Amino acid sequence: MRDILNKIYRKQDLDNIQDKINMLGHTKLNALSFMTRRIICTILFVLFMITFTHVRHIFIPFFAIAFYFLFYYIFITYPLNKRIKKLDREALYFFEVLTLTLQSGRNLEKSIEITVQNIDSELSNEFRKCLVEVRYGKSLNEAIEYMKKRIPSETINNILLNITQTKIFGNNIIDVMYDQVDYLREKQTLEIKGEINKIPNKISIVSVLFIVPLILLIILGPILIQFMQGG
Repeated sequence: MRDILNKIYRKQDLDNIQDKINMLGHTKLNALSFMTRRIICTILFVLFMITFTHVRHIFIPFFAIAFYFLFYYIFITYPLNKRIKKLDREALYFFEVLTLTLQSGRNLEKSIEITVQNIDSELSNEFRKCLVEVRYGKSLNEAIEYMKKRIPSETINNILLNITQTKIFGNNIIDVMYDQVDYLREKQTLEIKGEINKIPNKISIVSVLFIVPLILLIILGPILIQFMQGG
């Protein structure tokens, strides 16, 4: 199956899927095993449709294609989007603590070490892996660059980019971190305002679907009862 997949899919496509899998965090999957499961599950789905349903065979290929893409969404796209939101929520607190630790006069590596010791989060775990790689011989910048490949959040990756550039060009990292924390705080505020602005629309939909029919039933109920009794 692996040889067949290597012939069917371009290396670029498999590498792209592997990059997405790496961003999911703790997973033992690789691109070839994922594609193997995807094809096998699609074949089993088609066999199920043929055996246990009355769907016309002409429509089965369309259901198979839909299932094939749905499989990718369920196991790659959806958990990836969920992890992005989780990492973005954790970012503000993590980088606030990191900035305060830097302000106490410690260097970046020591500040990251103290921060991950005091924060238990998914983002903290990624930085913990980064420190392990530094102990095994990588420079901190190299470890951060490698960590960016495991982080699906563009917001966090931009902060990591600013951190590495600050180390390279010798800028004041505390000022840079304060700017990044302010950006995260403003971004989070705008997201909360956006969610608040969506509430009236959600209430309107609920009103149309549930409250309005209930009010009509209360108003028209007695009339309908009288009409039925009169009939």
